[in-house]
Amino acid sequence: MKFLVHLPATTIIALLCLSITNAQNQSTCETSYSTQQYDAAFDECKSEAKLGGAAAQNYLGQLYEYGLGVYQNGIEAVKWYRMAAEQGFIEAQSNLATIYQRGHGVAQNYSEATKWYRMAAEQGDSLAQHNLGGIYLHGLGVDQDYVVALKWYRMAAEQGVAGAQDNLGGMYEKGQGVDQNYAAAVKWYRMAAEQGLDVAQSNLGLMYARGQGVDQSDIESVKWFRMAAEQGNAMAQSYLGVSYAQGRGIAQDDAEAVKWIRMGAEQGDAMGQHTLATMYNEGRGVQQNTDEAVKWLRLAAEQGYVDSQFTLGFPLY
Repeated sequence: MKFLVHLPATTIIALLCLSITNAQNQSTCETSYSTQQYDAAFDECKSEAKLGGAAAQNYLGQLYEYGLGVYQNGIEAVKWYRMAAEQGFIEAQSNLATIYQRGHGVAQNYSEATKWYRMAAEQGDSLAQHNLGGIYLHGLGVDQDYVVALKWYRMAAEQGVAGAQDNLGGMYEKGQGVDQNYAAAVKWYRMAAEQGLDVAQSNLGLMYARGQGVDQSDIESVKWFRMAAEQGNAMAQSYLGVSYAQGRGIAQDDAEAVKWIRMGAEQGDAMGQHTLATMYNEGRGVQQNTDEAVKWLRLAAEQGYVDSQFTLGFPLY
């Protein structure tokens, strides 16, 4: 049974006045910032920030960090982020952590980054949870701990953060901090891929190509490779090109193969560089050119690509 709460007229009037007041408050610092009126936002946010407003302090930090309406100044950004963060403002805690992680305006300090990410993450901030997962995954200023990384990635992933979903999929694929589980990897890759994250689309394409956690399907792999490749993902561009070269899941076409492989290679994908060298060496989709083949082999070999090193006779150490 539903109960209706009847408010007295005086309470209704008070609530209406509060709504009007809130709208007026939002018409200054926050509204100017959100509508990209950065010159006005700087003056308004600075005035509010000096009065102790945590949200305004955070906005002012962002204006200084990115040089919006004021000259870029990392030191000032840190100053205002810290003021807001010390008041418990979650977004500022996460922003301050990111600045410490990157070393913008302050000396790079992973311990400080971890401290502030944790404060925000424990309050439920999904991006801080994601970034804290990365700190533990890569052992940045902390002991590398896959179990802890998995914990934070899962929290962020369950809140819909695509990057966390992709990273969680990667941990399941590799068995990091959890038993290897290709089906679970595909589940999380797919969630991120369906949100449009290119790296997850590429990873999902690989799972289909290999038949890991799903029935093997060249058609599905090409579908996901293309989505990622069209967003500029270098690895996906290379794999899409290889699909064209081999005629897997799509009509064989050396010219299209070279087109996509070159895109990936020019972005530094080592597999793409090695494969482009092969296309030049064999004269497939391009005029045969040994010098070009050696050039691309060398680029891949210098990145540690073993097949290229072997072909060139590089020492494998």
